[in-house]
Amino acid sequence: MVPTEDASARKREIEEKLKQEQETLSFIRENMEKSDQLTKGMVSILSSFESRLMQLENSIIPVHKQTENLQRLQENVDKTLSCMDHVISYYHVAKDTDRIIREGPTGRLDEYLACIAKIQKAVEYFQDNNPDSPELNTVKARFEKGKELLEAEFRSLLTRYSKPVPPILILDAITVDEELEVQEDVVLEHLPEAVLQDIICIAGWLVEYGRNQDFMNVYFQIRSNQLDRSIKGLKDHFRKNSASSGILYSPAVPTKRKDTPTKKAPKRPGTIRKAQNLLKQYSQHGLDGKKGGSNLTPLEGHDHDLRVKHPSDALTEKHGAAAGKDDVLDIEIDSYIHCITAFVKLAQSEYVLLAEIIPEHHQKKTFDSLIQEALDNLMLEGDNIVSAARRAIMRHDYSAVLTIFPILRHLKMNKSEFDTTLQGTAASTKNKLPTLITSMETIGAKALEEFADSIKNDPDKEYNMPKDGTVHELTSNAILFLQQLLDFHETAGAMLASQGSTAVSRQTSSSASSYTSEFNKRLLSSYICKVLGNLQLNLLSKSKVYEDSALSAIFLHNNYNYILKSLEKSELIQLVTVTQKKAESSYRELIEQQIQMYQRSWLKVTEHLADRNMPIFQPGTKLKDKERQVIKDKFKGFNDGLEELCKIQKGWAIPDKEQRDFIRQAQRRVVSDAYRAFLHRCANISFTKNPEKYHKYRPEEVEEMIEKLFDTSA
Repeated sequence: MVPTEDASARKREIEEKLKQEQETLSFIRENMEKSDQLTKGMVSILSSFESRLMQLENSIIPVHKQTENLQRLQENVDKTLSCMDHVISYYHVAKDTDRIIREGPTGRLDEYLACIAKIQKAVEYFQDNNPDSPELNTVKARFEKGKELLEAEFRSLLTRYSKPVPPILILDAITVDEELEVQEDVVLEHLPEAVLQDIICIAGWLVEYGRNQDFMNVYFQIRSNQLDRSIKGLKDHFRKNSASSGILYSPAVPTKRKDTPTKKAPKRPGTIRKAQNLLKQYSQHGLDGKKGGSNLTPLEGHDHDLRVKHPSDALTEKHGAAAGKDDVLDIEIDSYIHCITAFVKLAQSEYVLLAEIIPEHHQKKTFDSLIQEALDNLMLEGDNIVSAARRAIMRHDYSAVLTIFPILRHLKMNKSEFDTTLQGTAASTKNKLPTLITSMETIGAKALEEFADSIKNDPDKEYNMPKDGTVHELTSNAILFLQQLLDFHETAGAMLASQGSTAVSRQTSSSASSYTSEFNKRLLSSYICKVLGNLQLNLLSKSKVYEDSALSAIFLHNNYNYILKSLEKSELIQLVTVTQKKAESSYRELIEQQIQMYQRSWLKVTEHLADRNMPIFQPGTKLKDKERQVIKDKFKGFNDGLEELCKIQKGWAIPDKEQRDFIRQAQRRVVSDAYRAFLHRCANISFTKNPEKYHKYRPEEVEEMIEKLFDTSA
């Protein structure tokens, strides 16, 4: 029974599941039917919508196309009208810009350039589109007129605002203040900033649009004139202020000034003017043999001991006018030196200004043209100095070379800066300064050699010899000349080297430079020794003019002593000893020899006091007449000789007090000792009834007489 129940239960369960499945199937079928109905409804709606869209499209597309065509037509019309307005504006450019172009660009450069730009565009339009139209000629003419006025404005601005740089400002720019560690650069403003910008703008337009380079010629001509006027103004400033007050520098800046600004200045020594005066007098009155005398003044800086005892005051008065001329010459030389430095400074500032205005590829050429006038004038002035020196040397006026030394030294010191400033200019421009330097070295070397020869060949003329045996003007002038070489030893050495085969002296390396300097020093030392040797030979020859050998000795003594003291008081002795180590001792030997030669003149006095021929007698013994006469003759010979020598030698001169005292004391000691010994021997001898007739002088009186030797005031 149990299995039957299970089967029934199972059957019922299956039937229930079947019933459920049938119900689900019915539900699905119902839903499918509903879905089909909805689908059919949607398809119907979409079909209707598609139909309507097609109808709308068929209606809108033609309208859209028509609207698009209308918009294109509108744009074309607008463009055509705009082009017509643009084209028509070109036809009105000449009229619209007429007033502005006529009135010119002064005071409204930007507006004027804008008008020129409009005219330029009109020219381009007519050239491209209607080259045969009369309007093209009109706007072309207007463009050329506008360019003309711009060129005129460029010239006008440059002319109106370009002024010479004031001398005071130049001096401030080129002067070095020794007390300042860092030098303040003085800016040379050639043009006001606003004007400069207008000029730059016009120059830029003329280059880019005007296709014109004539303005560059205008520029260099105007600026060249101002550069030259600036330098001439500085020169005039020197002439006026130096002549009236001695002020060579700007009073506006209360700083310590030096002579030449860019480098340590070659200041001319204080003795150079006196040396020039004396050398000129010597050349005029000594070498040519027209006049004589030894009117000398002491070397500046030497003490009274070396002063020659002659009326030099009369010489000063006589040559006052000549001294005035030398004062002017001093000013001219200082002026020229400063003008050279000023040229470099001004040229550098001109190049800075030019670089802002002139196109780069035209700058060097324009600068070359700009500086020509001022540079040529400076070189011409230098050539004139050389020519004047050459003429003076032909007249045997060797003082002229002293004017060349400071200038030449300054030119050589500034040559590197000169070369840097002229970099990029034509070779002919660069060679002007080296050519001038070479000319100065050549004429300087010629003067040095001829001066040495003149010392050797100065004639031995009796009326040209100092009657008191003092220093000859040949000696004084030779020493003065040589002392000037100390201040310019490098320059003088280079002068001498330039005339020889001294290729090494032209090298530029530091080692070669050191070697060259030493080489030039030796050359100058040899030259000085040559002059001194010529002088010594000439003095020896001149001394033979004197009939009195003692005066001849005094003359040589004075000159040798003067030479030695002058060498010792300057640095000449150091320069001489470069080639002659024993020069000082040689002069001392010469001086001693002349002292000994002079002392021999007293032998004719002291020989009467010697024991020779002196009678031998016993006390109380009566002398014979012959023996008495011998003693009388000795007294008379001594007295007459003493009086004669003192009278003659009192008029001789030994300017050096130390030497004068030494010679007096030595002679006084010798004569006094001999005289005292003689008097002692004759003390107890009765050789005359009138002893005062023969015993005229006491030993003290003899000493006083000798003390008055070489003293014209006694």
